[in-house]
Amino acid sequence: MTQNVSQIALVNRLKFKHLALLVALDDARNLHQAAEIINVAQPSASRMLSDIEEAFGFLLFERNARGMQPTPLGVTTLAYARRSLADLTRFAADLESKRRGGHGQLTVGAIMGAAPDVLAMAIAELKSERPLLNVRILGETSDQVVQLLHRREVDLALGRLTTPLQHNDFDFEPLSREAMRLVVRAGHPLGKQASLSLDALISWPWILQPITSPARALFEEELARAKLASPSNIVECASIFATLQLLQNSDAVAMLPESVVRDYLRAHLLVELPIEIGKSLSGFGLLRRKNETLSEPAEYCIALLRKYSAGSFTETH
Repeated sequence: MTQNVSQIALVNRLKFKHLALLVALDDARNLHQAAEIINVAQPSASRMLSDIEEAFGFLLFERNARGMQPTPLGVTTLAYARRSLADLTRFAADLESKRRGGHGQLTVGAIMGAAPDVLAMAIAELKSERPLLNVRILGETSDQVVQLLHRREVDLALGRLTTPLQHNDFDFEPLSREAMRLVVRAGHPLGKQASLSLDALISWPWILQPITSPARALFEEELARAKLASPSNIVECASIFATLQLLQNSDAVAMLPESVVRDYLRAHLLVELPIEIGKSLSGFGLLRRKNETLSEPAEYCIALLRKYSAGSFTETH
């Protein structure tokens, strides 16, 4: 098949160092900072960018007072650069693991509600059978894991689709429901109440997931149904560890997955408030990029995830 001359020229001229510069520029939006990130002098970075834009045949960034902003074609090119570098990084890690006698690498994105139960059991069995497989787990909220999947920084993910059009990019397979609980620290004044309504909690401090997460969207929907305004005293936190630490050291209220707080409730470190919330939150599931062949370890991990979530999606909470 005959290739376009410009395509051949692009293949001959484009290097991974060029892609690294593009990603650094996208992150920093400043040539000097981008040059520092990839460890080259600024003049070299400037020449490199000129070479890249000449190879593509169009401008990738507009230079203005706000810094460097990607052009529409630049946005498409930057997405490709991120995917390519992520693939190279994962390939290099997998190759290094095998060079050392291991079984390669598997990277999984997961929301915090999936990690204590389904994912933990699946990974425990996976590692018991393949101790030399290097496993990495990334992410906290659905919007984070979807972004990781889009950037090809994970092989597969446990979470939810967060926008209506994401089904065009990802396949979703429901696995399990995620019961939500309202909790406070042990000894909190609200913890002694036998009955409570949501409006009684609004004036208290809250620790909430970012507004882009499905759980936060659900919380705001619950407030809207109750004709309540959002709390004014909020800490937004995507980290489950930080949320739990803040909860135990303040008078804040948080809405967290039951699987995350279960052990804290049993140990009497947290107290569940007597308010039902989050029944309409859709279940989480397996997310994978469309039309992509996964590695054998990734496929086996998926089989284990299905095994440990079997029947849980139909359970009621």
